[in-house]
Amino acid sequence: MELSQESTQKTPLRRFTWAVLLVAALYSLYLVIHPFTPFSRSNISILDVVQLERAVHVFFLVFAGYLLTAQGLPQRRTMGSWVFVALTLPFLYTFWVPNVSGVAIPLEGRLAGTLAWALAVLPALLPTTRRYTDLLAALLSIAPLAYQLRFYEELVYRAVIPTGWDMTMSFSLIILVLGLVYRLLGPVMPSLVLIFLAYNLYGHLVPGTFRGAKNGIDLLLGKTYNETEAGIYGLITGVSAKYLVYFTILSGLIGALGLGRVVANIALALVGRTPQTPGRVTGIASVFMGMFSGSGAADTQFVATLTKPLYEKAGYDRMTAAGLVATAGTIALITPPVLGSIAFIMVEILQISYLWVMVMAIGPCLLYLFSILTYNEFYTRKAKLPPVGADERLHRRYALRYSTIFLPILVIVALLYRGAEVATAVYLAALAFILVCYLDPTLRPEPLSQAMRSRWYPLGLGLGMLLALAGFFLPPLLGVGYGEIPLFHLTLAFLGLILGTFAFPSAMEGRFMAAFAPIADGLAEGFRQLIPIGAAIVAANLIFAMMVITGLPSKFSIFLGQISGESLILATVVTALFSLILGMGVPPTATYVLTSSLTAPAIINLAKANFAGYGLPEQQAVLAATLATHMFLFYYAVLADVTPPVALSAYASASVFKTDPITTGVYAARVALAKYIIGFFFLLSFTGTGLLILPVLQNVPGLGGWLIILERFFFTAAAIFFMAAATVGYTRRPLRRWESWAMGLLAVSLFYPYPNLWMGFVPLVACLLFFLRRERPATPSLGTQDVKR
Repeated sequence: MELSQESTQKTPLRRFTWAVLLVAALYSLYLVIHPFTPFSRSNISILDVVQLERAVHVFFLVFAGYLLTAQGLPQRRTMGSWVFVALTLPFLYTFWVPNVSGVAIPLEGRLAGTLAWALAVLPALLPTTRRYTDLLAALLSIAPLAYQLRFYEELVYRAVIPTGWDMTMSFSLIILVLGLVYRLLGPVMPSLVLIFLAYNLYGHLVPGTFRGAKNGIDLLLGKTYNETEAGIYGLITGVSAKYLVYFTILSGLIGALGLGRVVANIALALVGRTPQTPGRVTGIASVFMGMFSGSGAADTQFVATLTKPLYEKAGYDRMTAAGLVATAGTIALITPPVLGSIAFIMVEILQISYLWVMVMAIGPCLLYLFSILTYNEFYTRKAKLPPVGADERLHRRYALRYSTIFLPILVIVALLYRGAEVATAVYLAALAFILVCYLDPTLRPEPLSQAMRSRWYPLGLGLGMLLALAGFFLPPLLGVGYGEIPLFHLTLAFLGLILGTFAFPSAMEGRFMAAFAPIADGLAEGFRQLIPIGAAIVAANLIFAMMVITGLPSKFSIFLGQISGESLILATVVTALFSLILGMGVPPTATYVLTSSLTAPAIINLAKANFAGYGLPEQQAVLAATLATHMFLFYYAVLADVTPPVALSAYASASVFKTDPITTGVYAARVALAKYIIGFFFLLSFTGTGLLILPVLQNVPGLGGWLIILERFFFTAAAIFFMAAATVGYTRRPLRRWESWAMGLLAVSLFYPYPNLWMGFVPLVACLLFFLRRERPATPSLGTQDVKR
């Protein structure tokens, strides 16, 4: 669910919220360069202590989130609202009446926690009160941060034996986070967190395999608030603060600078005028936008708005068009270099290079795109749609003219290849985007263009060059060395160039605010985009923390092994279904966190034994199995974003095409049906990991490895091609129902990585037989011939 933006009217509350968002974005950006500045020697806690950096980050998410929801429309009270409220009651009861002896929470602390519960939870049943309760909740969120800043050193040492006020602050923060997640994402995610909380408190009452230990409320609240890596400020929350905020800021800047329209126009210019143009533009624009943004729903909304007139002009079925866009929009989550939040969680959990994840995502991304384009191809041929395209000014020269906007993306890839931090690479790319936009006379804001035509510009240009040189070369005088990446020096040079070349003439012409408003708006918008994702990640960290305390993953692994009978195929099928069902109610990030924690150990053990049979040493088999398992879980968590009934991308597409969201989700699932099958074959054999490229190249160097990769891509692409034809029911002619089913089953068999290469050619040739006959041309009716005569 996107945060609502009811109007553009600048009320005092709206201005204040915008200022908070801007400060949050600037704080995050400063953290990138802080270690390289003279201030790094000052030991400022909120800039140098990781836990406090994350605490400030969570505070900005909660504080700004409640300010924004206070300005939104009240939500409808649903059955899920009652469930959410009911699930909070055991947590509140145990806070008042601890389930273990010796826990002392002062009355004032219990009342403060109850106030937080009332402000966060009761508006679910009394939605008309939300404007006032959310403003109070925003104010109340200051208390846990202030307490953390004041006592952070002591808190680390009393995680297991917290004081009463420690528990009060922990309870208040947890309930405020869950209330915000309820407002932004609905009741399923916070209800799931509350179930895990209840399991931690009362798991000893659960019979059978999943019987847990009895954990006291003091242990739970103490570890959640005080623990450095296992609590609410833990590893997964760190993903939001360390990675995601920079990509959403980058996305916000691109939108505010108007570069999204240029990206879309480049896609139109590359495609040309054909019957397939709407679907091709959808696929290519989704990939282009995915390079800048890791949000499937946001990209779906943008691409749907762009392509809707083309679909209508070509005569596409409205549901098919909406399904195509919803499916394509989700590709943003697996498009390098800006992958979704799952990729960064994988990096932190597995402690691997982000570049590894980028390489492994290339294959699934290309195959996903190919499945969309092939479905579109057969659909347009069957429907006999007319050619459509962009206006004449959008040709290949346009794409070449504006190809410079992809240079910052190359900056990200080059810096990551050199081993730079992700935040550093994205930070420099953001500066590069601003420069590309402000240096191009057709991209810069019009008020700035007018100021640069004034008599002040020549002086400003010289001043900008002078300040840029000074900014780059003077820091050594302050004791700041250049290092491998002179981040501080480049920042000062950038600011000097901006201040002299652009700010000076704009200020002299009285256009400063108008010229630089897009940058400030982009920064604020970037942090605003993060809030739903970031809140979900903090909630996912709570689930992760609860599972660490109870040891639930080991219990679930035993359970998965029992129901699968130690069969890798059955275990992957059960896990895929579990992931898709879970994704019907929670975002992809939470889906991945849960499935990776609960199912990954069992699947890795099964896949390891399978890969060892290929001749891999045990250590390499474990690494390959781990990478393949987590990419499998990553891929299926992404599919949850487009799988009905709760599919965010389907809802975004439906809002533009004015279709039913559930039906749109069904069409989105049907479009490119092969996407649900590709992921299975990452795991079923070692050669199947050829689709991920990296595991094969790590173990089979040279030509042998590349032959495995090419063979897998060839047969998988062929399988996708034939499955698209079977799903549409058309090859070079309409297919009978039995023919569609027969070719579909043959296509599924092509996905399997056979031990003998030639075995794959049997279903390949069988599928080609369906393409031998052409469609017969329509015979004119007798009545038509009479008219012609």
